[in-house]
Amino acid sequence: MRNGDTICALATPPGIGGIAVVRLSGPDALAIADCCFRGKKRLREVATHTIHYGRFVWGEELVDMVTASVFHAPHSYTGEDTVEFGCHGGVLVAEAVVEALIEAGARLAEPGEFTRRAFLNGKLDLVQVEAVADLIYATSVPGARLAARQLLGGLTQQLRELRQQLVQTAALLELELDFAEEELEFVSRPELLLRLEQGQQWCQRLADSYRAAEILRSGFLVGCVGYPNAGKSSLFNALLQRHRAIVSPIPGTTRDYLEEGLYLQGIPIRLLDTAGVRETDDVVELEGIALAEQAVRQCNVLLIINDVTQGVGHSVGLLQELQHRFPEALCVYVQNKIDLLSDGPLGWDAGSIRVPVFWLSALRGDGIEELRRWLGEQARRSSELSAEVLLSARQARVLREVAQSLAAAREALLHELPGEFVAADLRHAVELLSELTGDTWREDVLNTIFARFCIGK
Repeated sequence: MRNGDTICALATPPGIGGIAVVRLSGPDALAIADCCFRGKKRLREVATHTIHYGRFVWGEELVDMVTASVFHAPHSYTGEDTVEFGCHGGVLVAEAVVEALIEAGARLAEPGEFTRRAFLNGKLDLVQVEAVADLIYATSVPGARLAARQLLGGLTQQLRELRQQLVQTAALLELELDFAEEELEFVSRPELLLRLEQGQQWCQRLADSYRAAEILRSGFLVGCVGYPNAGKSSLFNALLQRHRAIVSPIPGTTRDYLEEGLYLQGIPIRLLDTAGVRETDDVVELEGIALAEQAVRQCNVLLIINDVTQGVGHSVGLLQELQHRFPEALCVYVQNKIDLLSDGPLGWDAGSIRVPVFWLSALRGDGIEELRRWLGEQARRSSELSAEVLLSARQARVLREVAQSLAAAREALLHELPGEFVAADLRHAVELLSELTGDTWREDVLNTIFARFCIGK
């Protein structure tokens, strides 16, 4: 990546549409734009934050009638001179605009390079950069709102305030070392213990909200699991309210796993239909079961579907096994095919398994709405834990490390260790907070973050 280059890319999704926007940014953006734009004035002569109408040409050939939005450095998204061309939507027109700009001296931008330049030029911090990606890929209204709020910099300000407090405290503890013989204290120990405890709890609480944030970001994952012919695919279709999975009495019909999305109470739900759990020598079916297991590991809720005609406790062993293997998932016991019971749902004491139990008929629709309502409520409650922020995996990991450093500093104080031990833990927490906001950064961390971005952002 060459930061001194002028870069260009399509900033809107490719394909046919009303308008396409091609972004050009870098030290030579205005000069390159003037090679292709024909308006009343040359773009290098116009004021910043103005829009101009004219012809876009490639050599002497007219490509399109376009608008050119001009932003002078440092008052642009990237902090560099930037021109955004608005042309008619269409694959050929947008490609011609990009190719003409490349021929005039620009190069094609790499994924996320515009936002990367915004970060390197101090227009965005690293928390805001990740909020940009979350806003682009938002799958829920609450998730989009949290990402937009984070883009304003509120979380960064809180992190920097905590870091500044820790810097000042560490400095005072280190200053005490110069007056060790006088036994002076520049920091009240009870007050310091309280500050460290509050900081630790705040960081830990934020880190713990990651799982809820991931629900808003990627969806509440619900897996349909069970023995063959329990009715997993039928329930999958019933919850989706459309025919998506093939339903057959032949065991092993679902070889892989299917995934479909729906919205319940405004939260995105990712619903999985998995291969039936059974002993088999079929290589393809074994591979499907293995893939299903990988998907199940990520689930927030597991619906263990039991064929009630085989006995109400027929799948309890599978339920208990899944509870043991996936303790973070909420398991639900679903008694399916109640329409085949001549006497209706049987009385059954489910107290021994201590999980929610639903009686339904996926084929006839009995009990489906009740299960949909329950899933929606669980998804909403789970996502409410992220009401403050929309954490990424990286941010959650660093916050846990900060909490551990503050806990270590507090333990050192409680054991009356010398001040330099406490200060060392505080300095480590400061370094971590700087890494979190991007005040200090590593190239590999940036590469990982910007790998999520598309070309043109």
